[in-house]
Amino acid sequence: MEMAWEDRTPFEAIETLYGLPEKEVIKLMRQNLKHKTFKNWRARVSGRKTKHKTLRPAGVERGYCPSQYKPQSANK
Repeated sequence: MEMAWEDRTPFEAIETLYGLPEKEVIKLMRQNLKHKTFKNWRARVSGRKTKHKTLRPAGVERGYCPSQYKPQSANK
């Protein structure tokens, strides 16, 4: 679910790692998110270039933002 939530992770990466095609990911998200949250997520990822490998610009090979996995500051 975390990979599906992240805008930069393409559905193809999820399928490669976990064997879940896009339709199954959508089904999983629908079952595990509140209705409004699911609706907002679908609106956000529908047609998004970064969620579909074939729509990505050439040269984009990573599935996440470089700052995505940095530890958060202890001052927060």
